[in-house]
Amino acid sequence: MRLGSGAFATICVAIEVLGVAIFLRGFFPASVKSSSRTGLQAEPPAPEPLAGASSNWTKLPLPLFSKAVIVLIDALRDDFVFGSKGARYMPFTTYLVGKGPSHSFVAEAKPPTVTMPRIKALMTGSLPGFVDVIRNLNSPALLEDNVIRQAKAAGKRMIFYGDETWVKLFPKHFVEYDGTTSFFVSDYTEVDNNVTRHLERVLKRGDWDILILHYLGLDHIGHVSGPESPLIGRKLREMDGILMKIYTALLTKERETLSPSLLVLCGDHGMSETGSHGAASAEEVRTPLVLVSSAFERKPDDIRHPTQVQQTDLAATLAIGLGFPIPKDSIGSLLFPVVERRPMREQLRFLHLNAIQLSRLLQENVPSYEKDPGFEQFVMAEKLHGNWVKLHLEEDRSGALLNLGTKVARQYLGALRTLSLALSTHVAQYDTYSMAVGTIIVLETLILLLLSIPQVLRRRAELEVPLSSPVFSLLFYLMFLVLSAIHVVVCTSAESSCYLCSLPWLAAGGVMVLVSALLCVIASAFARMVMDSTFLRKSAAHPCSGWSEVGLLLLLGTVGHVLSLGASSFVEEEHQTWYFLVNTLCLALSQETCRSYFLGDDSKLQCYFHTEPGTVGATCMRQDCTACEAPKAGQASKGLPSGARGGHTRWAVLAGPWLVLACCRLLRSLNHTGVQGAHRPDLSHWLTSPSHRMELSCLAALSLLAVFLLAQRGCSPVVKVALALGLLGVFCYRAATGNLLFPWQPANRGISKGILEARFVYVFVLGILFMGTKDLLRSQVIAADFKVKTVGLWELYSGLVLLAALLLRPHNLPVLTFSLLIQTIMTKFIWKPLRHDVAEITVMHYWFGQAFFYFQGNSNNIATIDISSGFVGLDTYMEIPATFLTVFGTYVGPVLWAGHLAHFLSAEASGDSAMGRACFCYALICSVPVATYIILVTSLRYHLFIWSVFSPKLLYEGMHLLITAALCVLFTATNQTGHTSAWTKTDARN
Repeated sequence: MRLGSGAFATICVAIEVLGVAIFLRGFFPASVKSSSRTGLQAEPPAPEPLAGASSNWTKLPLPLFSKAVIVLIDALRDDFVFGSKGARYMPFTTYLVGKGPSHSFVAEAKPPTVTMPRIKALMTGSLPGFVDVIRNLNSPALLEDNVIRQAKAAGKRMIFYGDETWVKLFPKHFVEYDGTTSFFVSDYTEVDNNVTRHLERVLKRGDWDILILHYLGLDHIGHVSGPESPLIGRKLREMDGILMKIYTALLTKERETLSPSLLVLCGDHGMSETGSHGAASAEEVRTPLVLVSSAFERKPDDIRHPTQVQQTDLAATLAIGLGFPIPKDSIGSLLFPVVERRPMREQLRFLHLNAIQLSRLLQENVPSYEKDPGFEQFVMAEKLHGNWVKLHLEEDRSGALLNLGTKVARQYLGALRTLSLALSTHVAQYDTYSMAVGTIIVLETLILLLLSIPQVLRRRAELEVPLSSPVFSLLFYLMFLVLSAIHVVVCTSAESSCYLCSLPWLAAGGVMVLVSALLCVIASAFARMVMDSTFLRKSAAHPCSGWSEVGLLLLLGTVGHVLSLGASSFVEEEHQTWYFLVNTLCLALSQETCRSYFLGDDSKLQCYFHTEPGTVGATCMRQDCTACEAPKAGQASKGLPSGARGGHTRWAVLAGPWLVLACCRLLRSLNHTGVQGAHRPDLSHWLTSPSHRMELSCLAALSLLAVFLLAQRGCSPVVKVALALGLLGVFCYRAATGNLLFPWQPANRGISKGILEARFVYVFVLGILFMGTKDLLRSQVIAADFKVKTVGLWELYSGLVLLAALLLRPHNLPVLTFSLLIQTIMTKFIWKPLRHDVAEITVMHYWFGQAFFYFQGNSNNIATIDISSGFVGLDTYMEIPATFLTVFGTYVGPVLWAGHLAHFLSAEASGDSAMGRACFCYALICSVPVATYIILVTSLRYHLFIWSVFSPKLLYEGMHLLITAALCVLFTATNQTGHTSAWTKTDARN
């Protein structure tokens, strides 16, 4: 079967996406879990340690609190309560923390710091898997044992208002609820008013036991404006008033019932300096946890400073305080200050219940649990506890009883800390079978791409894929039987659950068929390469096959970047690698232009696409010969065309690489990213401060004007008008949302969501994309001139530019402008005059796309994802549009540079083989880092930074590969041209 190189690359990348998905399913594991079934009847609590005396306590102690109100403020950082902002905007809460009946803690949230995993951690006490970042978009019902389930089993009536994630996690658990959409970040007013409007009515009633309120407004303000926005102070003051209302109502109820209630103030995660969250910076993981109750009496001179605890400790504390069993999968420890004023026997009973639960979880998940220091401490504490109970039942009232009780409590607390730490280090079990299958698929695809390079170097860029030979069939059936046998053995003998084993046999068999077929194709491709060794030696012997200096730089730079992914510091600071590579490329291009002008380096001859508008070199030769043909009379050589050797063009070409280098240096100052420099002040911080809104408005206006001037070339008049109106609508949208100002607009003008203005822009985006698609289809179906296809591709590209201008934040509009400017400079003064081959041009586009990914402020941390771009122009949450817009807003750089590559090759190289070869090169250069990184994270899966550094990067690589697959589909679709290229005509004449 014969396939074009572009179609072949697209199929390979699609298969690789499947392999990465299987690997991710196995790599992001399930948390440690208790072997007991949560659906069965609750086990009776463990009795007090045997003391050789009469009966012990065998039931759970009575609840410490009659009611509980949990106020979860999304993205509440610890300094918003305990710092200067808390003292300024939350005076009542500050009073409760400093002088009121409360205990304050700084709760550390483990990454990923997004809402759904953090709610699971708060209610189950377990550490959710990293894959919950993806599940956060559509939360499934929580099946693990948790405080909410225990409360329902105990007959407690629960009411919830706020983030609808709770309703999805705990369906049919609340007697009354009102969920709000958590992803519509443009709304920070109504989303909280919908919670507060129920509050006064519910607080007057007494028909509930647990009230949960989840406020989202603070998180939405952070996403839109950042932690320094003046809206933060207003929102904190609003939350402080709500806490005062709740506390006052609880005190009133306590006077009637004479039983204490509990008020919990907490945050699910913090907020980074850019207003986002998801990573592991101190601002994102440190959250306040304040427990308020009349049972926590405080003397006037009792000063309590917030202590550091784990977020998972809340589940065990709530369960004990409300009289429930501790969730079976909890790895948290009881917050001892909550029970320290209870009688000693109750204190030890609470600590013993927590220690028993943790020790059982350790036994079920760690084979050598007897040697664990925490388990040894627990055994010792349990023995001492038994002795204390014996003395207590003998009514020993001496001081020895109190001293022994204090010693037992300290021993238990030490055991709890050690057990919790041991369980957190053994928090997950990898699905190695799924990881192995996914890795094999990815590696097979990469090997197949590498072995196909010799065939792609041929002129027609077609590949022969043997799928029907008898040898192929025999090898295929043999491999399929072997892999099926391995699958049966693994699925019948594995103690832990495997994802592939849970699939239907038909689906699992399909995976085995795919692996077998890929292996057979690799064997066939390798055999063909061996048989064509004479051809390869002739090709290698030819002088033209040597590497150019720029080509060698591109190869070594790409390989160096791939190797750098094995170090955590290089992953955290990957932007520095791309900045260095792009700058080095500019210097190499500068040397090449100087040599072409002043040294007259015309010794290396290069082949051309025989087209009218321009020429782009190619490594592709005739099928029957790989030697380069010398240019015919009148053709230019490696040096610049004769018309470009004088006048202004000469100096423009010489200055081109230096202009690109200057642009890249300016962009580096706009957004500091990574870990080491993210906290340093940069130009974006200065521009986004409220006092510099007019400067930002002027910069945005100039950037949009430059975008129009650079993007309108090559467009039809109708598209030019639509582009101008669309860019004007972009400025109006940002002015409506309060980010920018018109000259006549007062600074204190009210702001809106800008729904109408954004939809106005969307109309022009869709119109431009429609016009481009129409021209593209005309060029393919009606076999029109290839210029129509070029115009259609540029109009599609212009539509994407307009969409990018709408989604990018105003301070990032210069990134878009410089991207278009650098593309223009590279096209006119470097790629056309120097006539680089298709592979080199493709790799350069890839490099610049990666660099611009970081220029716009992205990093390998999830916290830098700007999810607000997914809700531009939306008044309700719609999952598919929001996901598409967020992904596009994040990967603007790679997508636009890939789109420019398609247009450039279409305009400068009309042969079909150029686009197919570019697609193949692009697929190969994206596949190598993914395959290498999968091997690296597998070998480093027990590394200290596996979850905070390597895992987020793995998600980014997976998404980038998915985008690459979509881009390869675009390349392949635009490759099916209806005209006959000049290259084909020349070949026919020969």
